[in-house]
Amino acid sequence: MKAAYWALVAAAAFPAIASAHEAGDVIVRVGTATVRPTEGSDNVLGLGSFNINNNTQMGLTLGYMFTDNIGMELLAATPFQHKIGLKSTGTIAEVKQLPPSLMAQYYFGDKRDKLRPYLGLGINYTTFYDTNFNQTGRDAGLSDLSVKDSWGVATQAGLDYNLDDNWLINMSVWWMDIDTEVKFKAGGEQQNINTRIDPWVFMFGVGYRF
Repeated sequence: MKAAYWALVAAAAFPAIASAHEAGDVIVRVGTATVRPTEGSDNVLGLGSFNINNNTQMGLTLGYMFTDNIGMELLAATPFQHKIGLKSTGTIAEVKQLPPSLMAQYYFGDKRDKLRPYLGLGINYTTFYDTNFNQTGRDAGLSDLSVKDSWGVATQAGLDYNLDDNWLINMSVWWMDIDTEVKFKAGGEQQNINTRIDPWVFMFGVGYRF
């Protein structure tokens, strides 16, 4: 009887540690995703490289754990909208883009750990659309803007803090290799500008584990 009593006391004082991030789990994360381009391009009409601004949208990831340490994750988001310009002219155009990325991941630690850092490596596909010159660009004689879609490598580092059996807090940073070609006409002459965007993406959010 005494042994049973002390066993109950121990169970009450030290509740069982719930499993987290184990094989078979589906993990959905949602939060803010901020794209910060590290842009560079060929010289544009003798006026220097393109400038591309940051943009924040809602980020969404869907992950699956194949083992307690190996997973896969798909990144999606609402469309990012960027202003494109030159130092001497200011903004001359706007473009929208979606950068879905598929990652293979390795989670460090044990499935019972509250903190689960992870690294990922995968592939990114970025599609550009709604590319338009603004009035400043049109007044400068620019027209017929298009931006080529891009395939490239993607990497990530992240950290989950498990609140309970299902809920977690997440922060992660991604780097994407996005190289594209910007095409437009200047005074009727075709221009093809090789452009490197290569953004960092910072995501902060919450997650739910099924």
